[in-house]
Amino acid sequence: MIRSLLVANRGEIARRVFRTGRALGLTTVAVYSDADADAPHVAEADTAVRLPGAAPADTYLRADLLVRAALDAGADAVHPGYGFLSENAGFARAVLDAGLTWVGPAPEVTEQMGSKIESKRLVAAAGVPILTEVDPVTEADLPVLIKASAGGGGRGMRVVRDLADLEAELATARSEALSAFGDATVFCEPYLKTGHHIEVQIMADQYGTVWAVGERECSIQRRHQKVVEEAPSPLVERTGGMRDRLLDAAKAAAKAVGYTGAGTVEFLADESGRFYFLEMNTRLQVEHPVTEMVTGLDLVHLQLAIAEGARLPDEPPASTGHAIEVRLYAEDPANDWRPQTGTLHRFEIPTDSVRLDSGVEAGSVVGVHYDPMLAKVIAWAPDRATAARMLAGALVRSRVHGVRTNRDLLVQVLRHDAFLAGETDTAFLTRHDLTAPLLDPDAEALAALAAALADAAANRAGARVLGRLPSGWRNVASQPQVKVFGGHEVHYRVDRGDLVGFGGVRLVEAGPDLVRLSVGGVVRRFDVARAPGWSFVDTAAGSVAFAVPERFPDPAARVAAGSLLAPMPGTVVRVAVAAGDQVAAGQALLWLEAMKMEHRVVSPVAGVVTELPVAPGDQVDVGRVLAVVEEGS
Repeated sequence: MIRSLLVANRGEIARRVFRTGRALGLTTVAVYSDADADAPHVAEADTAVRLPGAAPADTYLRADLLVRAALDAGADAVHPGYGFLSENAGFARAVLDAGLTWVGPAPEVTEQMGSKIESKRLVAAAGVPILTEVDPVTEADLPVLIKASAGGGGRGMRVVRDLADLEAELATARSEALSAFGDATVFCEPYLKTGHHIEVQIMADQYGTVWAVGERECSIQRRHQKVVEEAPSPLVERTGGMRDRLLDAAKAAAKAVGYTGAGTVEFLADESGRFYFLEMNTRLQVEHPVTEMVTGLDLVHLQLAIAEGARLPDEPPASTGHAIEVRLYAEDPANDWRPQTGTLHRFEIPTDSVRLDSGVEAGSVVGVHYDPMLAKVIAWAPDRATAARMLAGALVRSRVHGVRTNRDLLVQVLRHDAFLAGETDTAFLTRHDLTAPLLDPDAEALAALAAALADAAANRAGARVLGRLPSGWRNVASQPQVKVFGGHEVHYRVDRGDLVGFGGVRLVEAGPDLVRLSVGGVVRRFDVARAPGWSFVDTAAGSVAFAVPERFPDPAARVAAGSLLAPMPGTVVRVAVAAGDQVAAGQALLWLEAMKMEHRVVSPVAGVVTELPVAPGDQVDVGRVLAVVEEGS
C-alpha cells in the first residue's frame, strides 16, 4: 500500500492531490522551484524538496531531480498531476526503475497514447474515427492546426492560414512545446473553425474493467485552451444516440492499448453528432472536478486505489445534475488575452455554493515561469441554468485584487443567452465579444467617486490634527475636491449629504474601507481596498481597479515617443529586426517568452527602428524599453 506520496507538480493540482492524500492518511511530499518557495502547495505538504532554479526546464521537467526528491523524502509513490512530465514515458520508467509506484498507466501505454501521432494510428485500427495528419502541408490543405505531440493546454498550437507563415509558426510551436513538455515534436491536422470539443473520462483497472464515466464539453476556449467546462455536454444531451456511441468509442480506444488508471479521450464533434478522435490524455485532466461533482467520485482516490491493485466495480455510478467549471486566469481578455503578473493583494472567492480548486492565496506572486491559471471554480445544481447562475454569482462576489483577470468575461459567458441555450461551440468567443468589463461607464464613474470618498476618509482617519473634520472642509464652500483614479478625474463636493457634481447621488456613509451612496433613492455599497499605486472597488454588480498616479512622478521615468515597452516580465527568445530597419504597422519585431507561451511584440506604426536595446536571452521586467520605432521615416 502507498504510504507516502510525492506529487511531481505544483500549484492547484498539487494541492488537489494532497487533499485526497491527507484524507487517506498518506504522508504528502511537495517539490518546488525557487520561484515557488512560498507557494501554498509547499506549505500544505508534510515534506517539501527544493528543485534548484526557476524555469520548468531546470525544475519540474527534470525527471532525475524528481525521482531523487522522492527517494530522499522517503516517498513510495509518485503522482504526476497534469502538464510537465505527466505524459512522459521516460519519467514513468524512471519512477518504476527506482522501485517507486507510478500513479498512472504503464510507460508503454503513455508512450503510445501520449504521442498524438501514434495514438491516432492505434485508435483508427480499433475503429475509432480520426482526423488525419497533414504532411506535407499544401495550399489545398489550409487552414491547418499545428499541435504539440507530447502535451496540450494550448502550448505548441498555432493556426496557419497562409502557407508563407508555416515555417515561422512551426518554429514557434516547437519552441513552446519544448519549453512546456520537454519535447519539440509537432504535427499538422485539418483546422475546423467551429465544432464541439467533447471528452470522455476513462477509468480502468488492471483486470480489464474499463469505465467511461460520462462526457464533458470543453468547447469554450481561447488560444485553443479551455476556459469553461461542463458535464454533461449540452450537445450530447440534445443529440439522440450520441452518448452511447461516444462512450463506446472511448472505451474501444482505452482497450486498444490495455489502459489502466485515469485518462481522457478527446473528440471533436459537429452539430449532427458526428465525432472524430483528437487525442488521449494519459493523466488526470484540469477539468476532472465536473465529473466528480456529477458522479460523487473522487478520481484521485481511484487513481491511487488502481495503482495499489484495486478492482473497479463493473459499472461506474450514474450521473446526476449538472456541473460547470470555469478557469480563472491572470490575463487581460481585452488585450489579446495577455498574461498578467504581480502580487495578489486579496484573493477571496465565496465557497458557500461552489467548489474552489486554487493554486494561490492572498499574498501569492503571479510570476512569468508558469501557467497563469489562478483557480478553478465549480458549481453543481440539479439543472444547467441553476449551476450557471450560482457560478456567475460566486464570481461576481469574489474579491481578486492585484492582477487583472478574466473574471468579468467568465460571468458574461455564464449569463449569455447563447450559452444558456447550449450554443457552446469552439467559435463562441469569436462570435461573442465579451471582453468589456461588467461595470458600464456610469457605474465605473460611481466606483471612482467611492474610491475618492474612501481615500479622503482614510486621510482624515490618519490625520494628527482635527481628524474628525470632513476632508476639504470650509465654512463657505468654494472649489470642489479633485482626485484622479485611473482615467477618471473626480470632482465632487459634499453639501448637506448631496454630492455636488453627481446629480441624484447622496452620501450615506464614507469610511476608509466602505462607502454607501444613495443613487436615485437606492442605497448601494462600495467596498474599497488600497495597495501601493492602486485602489480596488468591489460592488454587487462588478469590480474595478483604479491606478492611482504618483503625486510627484520621477521625470527620469519618462520614455521616448515610439517606445515599445515590455508588457510583462519575460525572456527575449527571438529578434526579427535590427536598428535602422524599415518596418510595417503590425510587423513582428521580437518575441517574449512568459508563462510557457511566446508573445509577439509588433510595431504599432510604419516607420524605422531607431533603437533596439535587447537581444535573445535577455531577461526583461515589465515596462522595459524593447524597441523604439520612429513613425513615417
